Amino acid sequence: MIQPVFNAPLLLVTGEQRVLVAADLHLGLEFELWLGGVSIPSQTPKILERLRRHVAEIRPDRLLLLGDVKHNVPKTSWQERKEIPEFLRALSKEVKVDIVPGNHDSNLADMAPLGVRVRPSSGYVLDGVGYFHGHTWPDEKVMRSELLVAGHLHPAIRLKEPIGSAPTRPVWARAPLLADAVQKQYGFATDAELIIAPAFNNLCGGLPLNEPCEELRGPLLTLADLDRTRIFLLDGTNLGLLSEIKTMEKSAEKKRTGRRG
Repeated sequence: MIQPVFNAPLLLVTGEQRVLVAADLHLGLEFELWLGGVSIPSQTPKILERLRRHVAEIRPDRLLLLGDVKHNVPKTSWQERKEIPEFLRALSKEVKVDIVPGNHDSNLADMAPLGVRVRPSSGYVLDGVGYFHGHTWPDEKVMRSELLVAGHLHPAIRLKEPIGSAPTRPVWARAPLLADAVQKQYGFATDAELIIAPAFNNLCGGLPLNEPCEELRGPLLTLADLDRTRIFLLDGTNLGLLSEIKTMEKSAEKKRTGRRG
């Protein structure tokens, strides 16, 4: 059973084990902001407290951190070297911790304390569910799973409001895979579904799926059938298919343009 946690960027996957999944923590993001002239306190204690609270409430058998635990690449900041081992050590006292590394996780294996298991960056399979970060093509064993879970994209939707503002909101994206893309890359067909998880760190920007994206973001945008991707807000609201959202936006824009004309 797959169940997003209400009003939280967390996924609970229940099989033989109950696995709580969090993607894209980006610990140490504050250091990059500081280099750009923006000074804010470290958010690592707050992120740790949020995760510990959910672990205490849900009591999973395992916590899976689905890539980009750290932020800075290719180097590792002094903040990350200090905070990440302590962060992972504190979590591992509460629950078994697994990590599937992402593209920001250079040197993470060297910082992980005993008891924290770092899986291959190509992903791994647990209870029939394939987990991978999304920055690179997953292992064939992962792709043969009936359900895939990834992060990396920080999926979001930009919703235009009547007053004219258009904030982005983090979302869950549930997408069927494009058969041709899988066949071309792996040589076999699959009818698996892909769940793309929102970023756990509130400071991370989001990729609005309802807007054009020309930036190379790894294989996820190649694998997912975006037209048939269903979008959910963190409170569980089903916004419908991505293609429907785009169609409604175009219709609303035509009406606004007509009124101005």
